[in-house]
Amino acid sequence: MRYRIGETPNEPVMSLDQGAFLLLAILSLAIGVGFVLAGMRSRHYWMAIWGTGLALSSLGYIIYVIVII
Repeated sequence: MRYRIGETPNEPVMSLDQGAFLLLAILSLAIGVGFVLAGMRSRHYWMAIWGTGLALSSLGYIIYVIVII
């Protein structure tokens, strides 16, 4: 296996910080709301249900981060 120059095989990888996860949750909330609206308008109720689940889980994470942390 080849490694990049200056990189050791067991070096820990840089992880995402809390702000990146919060931004991802906000983006997922917007996408979920968009799926709900598109699903209801086009009468594809599976899309509305999937969007509702995505929006609720994203909103739950945002509330968790704001209240708990």
